[in-house]
Amino acid sequence: MPGRAVREGGHVTVANARHQWEEAKRRLADEGVDTARSRHLAVLVDAVVDELRRRVGQRYTLAELAAAYDGAEDWVREVVLRSASPKFRAGVRDTVLVLDAAFGRYAQGAIDYRP
Repeated sequence: MPGRAVREGGHVTVANARHQWEEAKRRLADEGVDTARSRHLAVLVDAVVDELRRRVGQRYTLAELAAAYDGAEDWVREVVLRSASPKFRAGVRDTVLVLDAAFGRYAQGAIDYRP
């Protein structure tokens, strides 16, 4: 299920998290380019990436990011609600998409990231 951490042995695996993050990238691309909705989602993803920078820092591994992903839904929902314009209040579907897309973007800065 998108946006839901898949656990193995009680922990979110990097492979499972990366799969969800890549799927979110595809779903964002499906929203189109320069539409009102795609611009709205981009603002929300940027807000979550900013919060990730504060929570995770500038130097991190994919495993550390996957650990931060585990349980991130609550704080991501708060960021989305705080950042969404009243015209585009995001529902659960948008929050899940934004969560996965933001983590996927931030993963590219991990010291051990490989495409």
